[in-house]
Amino acid sequence: MAGMKKIIECVPNFSEGRNSKNIEKIVAPFRGKKGVKLLDYQTDRDHNRMVITVVGEPDALKTAVIAAMGCAIEVIDMRTHQGQHPRMGAIDVVPFIPIKNVHMEEAIAFSKEVAKKAAQKYSLPVYLYEKSASRPERQNLTNIRKGQYEGMIEKIKQAKWKPDFGPAKIHPAAGVTAIGARTPLVAYNVNLDSGNLEIANEIAKKVRHISGGLRYCKGIGIELKDRGLVQVSMNLTDYSKTALYRAFELIKVEARRYGVNVIGSEIVGLVPMEALIDAAAYYLGLEDFSMEQVLESRIWE
Repeated sequence: MAGMKKIIECVPNFSEGRNSKNIEKIVAPFRGKKGVKLLDYQTDRDHNRMVITVVGEPDALKTAVIAAMGCAIEVIDMRTHQGQHPRMGAIDVVPFIPIKNVHMEEAIAFSKEVAKKAAQKYSLPVYLYEKSASRPERQNLTNIRKGQYEGMIEKIKQAKWKPDFGPAKIHPAAGVTAIGARTPLVAYNVNLDSGNLEIANEIAKKVRHISGGLRYCKGIGIELKDRGLVQVSMNLTDYSKTALYRAFELIKVEARRYGVNVIGSEIVGLVPMEALIDAAAYYLGLEDFSMEQVLESRIWE
């Protein structure tokens, strides 16, 4: 049945946010392909990173993702890569998110297929992470990526950090990659009117779960050199339990002790409408408001 198409989302992160020719090369395999739709791609010069959002049917998506990975390996050299965002490879992370008629178990199996094929094709070491992780300490991407590209050269030789697929040594130009299935997350950054990275790092510490902050929040401080600002860069891994407005307000509270103000925030990539409605309902003090009252959401039904 045509109505029963399986749809998976993929949000691959590539370590290139500056060279427009290279960016176009990596994005190209997602353009004009049957069964795949390129929804969005965003680049950041300071982070030196690109986040692509694409949805597709499993087979077409697998072909496109593996082709884009190949393009990234051709044009990115991690030996000379510099950027504000933590990274361990040219194709830093490839998450798959079940969207329609796909169970998480299927998304996990799919992520493993892609990981195995990419590792074989490109002699690329691949770690499985999040829901696809082969062991508990690999669920969290931060654990795998600790030490970044430079540290992975030695780390990968330890038995404990043997990759799930591919050789147990880094790809000289492309480093290593993490692939896995996960639930939708919101990449959300809050900008501060300060150039002091230490302040952003201190605030990130208070906000992220690992050091006592909000349950479904990961965060780091990042310097936006072009704008002379710093930001708290976050991933909210379950926006239904840790809302955007809660992270935003907590950062405002913590920033106060440094005499620093929040001057704006940004969403990277795409965001589920529910996450924004939730914030709107909070700030407008809406009582008993539901998604059913959103015009577009009713039309799409």
